[in-house]
This record gives sequence, structure tokens and C-alpha cells, in this order.
Amino acid sequence: MAASVCRVGGAVGRAFARARGPTLLSLRRSQATVTYAQSLLGAPETQLTTLDNGLRIASEETGHATCTVGVWIGVGSRYETEKNNGAGFFLEHLAFKGTKKHPQSALEQAVESMGAHLSAYTSREHTAYYMKALAKDLPKAVELLSEVVQSSALSEAEIEQQRGVILKELEEVEGSLQDVCLDLLHATAYQATPLAQSVLGPSQNARTLTRQDLVDYINSHYKAPRMVLAAAGGVNHEELVGLAKQHFSGVSFEYQDDAVPVLSPCRFTGSEVRMRDDAMPLAHIAIAVEGAGAANPDIVPLMVANSILGSYDITFGGGKHLSSTLARRAAELNLCHSYQAFHSTYSDTGLMGIYFVTGKHNIEDMMHWAQNAWMNLCTTVTDSDVARAKNALKASLVGQLNGTTLICDDIGRHVLNYGRRIPLAEWDARIDAVTPKMVRDICSKYIYDKCPAVAAVGPIEQLPDYNRMRSAMYWLRF
Repeated sequence: MAASVCRVGGAVGRAFARARGPTLLSLRRSQATVTYAQSLLGAPETQLTTLDNGLRIASEETGHATCTVGVWIGVGSRYETEKNNGAGFFLEHLAFKGTKKHPQSALEQAVESMGAHLSAYTSREHTAYYMKALAKDLPKAVELLSEVVQSSALSEAEIEQQRGVILKELEEVEGSLQDVCLDLLHATAYQATPLAQSVLGPSQNARTLTRQDLVDYINSHYKAPRMVLAAAGGVNHEELVGLAKQHFSGVSFEYQDDAVPVLSPCRFTGSEVRMRDDAMPLAHIAIAVEGAGAANPDIVPLMVANSILGSYDITFGGGKHLSSTLARRAAELNLCHSYQAFHSTYSDTGLMGIYFVTGKHNIEDMMHWAQNAWMNLCTTVTDSDVARAKNALKASLVGQLNGTTLICDDIGRHVLNYGRRIPLAEWDARIDAVTPKMVRDICSKYIYDKCPAVAAVGPIEQLPDYNRMRSAMYWLRF
């Protein structure tokens, strides 16, 4: 049964909710060659319909024999308070433990009988419940999803059982130092704001959250205007709209006492947090500045900038022939085991940074070259740098949409973030419009002479003082 009903809310789920790495695409020799431009023009259109209660239905018909359909909801740990932080993650654990109509065994049997796969994940701003099934089973999949979202049983016995499961998972996550480091980065960068809260929440809340807390969370946030029923694969949009009307028309769009929750701005604070443990074999360090929000037009030049920095792992071949200057230096000078440039975007803000894993004697050098790479983005980016980065970024965007589940997730998040699905052709045009001067100007706006946020875990004695790292955020130029 584990193969058909599962959660992806831990490290795997957050990795799925974040940007995914490029996937290599291959064609059999016997197949006709399709150019990149033809693939953009031939991409199916995403159709969008809104019900009377505000719930949006978005789908892309690809003609596959399978489909992925799911409900994306504009709620996550950013909408939680200090008291109920972790409620969304708790609900994710309870989602497939039975509904008012189907007890757990019946729900699992219904999914199993279709050969389907039911999953969920929670992030800081989004929650998703989705199912991959045969296209002919779309009506049953939508029915089951509607029950999971609207009428989860939330039995007291199951809640108590899941407490132990969640506490065990919290212990396991402590062993994922990348997750620990990036959660600490959010905690210091957005201190005293909701974005500082982790998706999993503190262990104390896992012990004290009650059924009423979970019911109140659902009643406050699971509203039709904040939901998107997304589907991709062998789906007919009109059929999907009919199923949505049948199963989701009853979702409320009204808030108690008209108390519509409004996101307060999350202030970025240049700061640092250090968790030194010399017994650890490697140091995990992240440095970031405040980036652009998801709908900000600056996001595309920043994506190109991060593509220039690229990523590196000690297992990579290439060495001195790697295209990224920072990756080349990391390989030649043995600066780190791995690094990755990242940009975590939210509705009105973001974190643009570099996360790296290195030995305790290489921390200072790796931090120097990482910040030096940032300064190069602000001052000396060349035409060849930008051309290479654009090609890599386009390949990554195409590779991330390889399969109905990834396409469906892209549709759901886009409609929540932008109110529409941005087609690949539009992304391509916006990437093509980026120039070296634009990269330099936008990077200067977000990086140059800005206070960074730094999180470090492990044997970090060699990590420079914060004032020194701050002084490396600009160059003395004459």
C-alpha cells in the first residue's frame, strides 16, 4: 500500500516544492528530431476556468494515457502562528487516514484498485494534494481528492498516533543538515516574521496541537478562492470543470466575521546564526540576500545570474573545464564538496543565495570565492557568460516539465502565484530579453553592498566574522 498512498512532506516534499534540477531528455534515433523552437510552439495550452465560489480549474491536455490531478491551496507555514505552527504539516499526515465517507482501509482500497498514486506536500506558502492515475479514472480521482480536502475524518485516535510519527520525523530531519541549515537561514533572515517558521513546526506544537486547532486551521484557510484544481495528461478541460462543479461547488468562499487573512510583509534582516559542532565531519553553510518575489519582473535576470554561478559536486567530471567560474575554482582549488546557487521565491520576497558543504579548513576560501562570484555578477558579467547561462536555464525549465506530475505541480503553483500559467514560450522570450547589462544592474540592486543572512552548522571555527563577510559585499572601485 505504501506504493499507492504516500506523503512527500519531509525533505523530499520540500525538495519537490522547491526548484528541481534539470532532467536529461533523449530521443530515439528512429524518432523525428524536434527543434527547441518547435517544442515551444507545440506545447499544449493551459485552460483556466473559475467557478462561482472562486475556485479555479486549470488543465493541460497532453494526450497521455495517464493523468495527474490535484488541489493546490494557498496556505502553508507562513499563514500559521507561533501557537499552531506545524498545523499544515500535521494535516498532511492525516490527509490519507480516512474521510467521513471512506475510512482509511476503504480509501486505500479505492486508490489501490485504480493503480493510482496519492501524495501530498506542504511548503511555506502552498499545500498540495494530488493523484496520478489512468486518464479514464479521472472522475474517481477528483471525487477522492474532494473528500480528502473537504471531509477528512481527523479522528482523535489517529491524531494521537500521528503525534509519535511526526516527532520521529522531526528527529530524522535533524540529520538532514541541508534542511537544518536552510531552515536556520530562514529563521535568521526573516526573524520575528512568519517566514521564519519551519514547515514542520517545533516539537512542542506537535505534542500540544488539538483536533480543534486543526479544524480551525481548515476553516480559516481552505477557502475556494485560494484553491486550484489542476490537472495534466489525458484530461478534457470541460469534463474537469463538470467534475469540479459536482464535487467542489460546496467549498466555502466566506470567512468568519469577514476576517480575510492578509499576509503581512516579511522583513528581511541581515544577520547570522551559527551552530558550531567540531565533531561533525563537514561544515554546511548558506549565505543569502533578499531576492525578488515570484511575480517581480526582476526574477528572470536573477534566474540567469544564478545559472551563471551554477552548481558543483565533487563527483562531477570536468575539473578546470567546467563552464562556471565558481565551479571551476571549486574543482581546481578543492574548495568544497558541493555548492548550489538557489533562489527561494515567495509571493512578495525571496532568498537568493549560495549553499555549500566543505571541510573545516576550506570555509574561509570558499566563502571568499562565493562572494567574489557575486561581485563579478554585479560588475564584470560578459556576453558569453549570459549566453551560456540562458541556454542552461532554458534546458532546466524544459527538463522540469518532464511528466504529468511535474506539469500539474507547475500549473497549480503558477495559478496561485500569478493567476495564470505562464507558458514556456513566454519564459523563453523573457530569458532571451536578458542582457549582460541587465544582469549587472539587477544584481547590483539586490546583492551589491547589501547585508547578507548567514547560517552555518558544523565545524565552523574558520567562518569569517560577520563584519568581514559584510565588507566583502562591495568592492572599493575607482
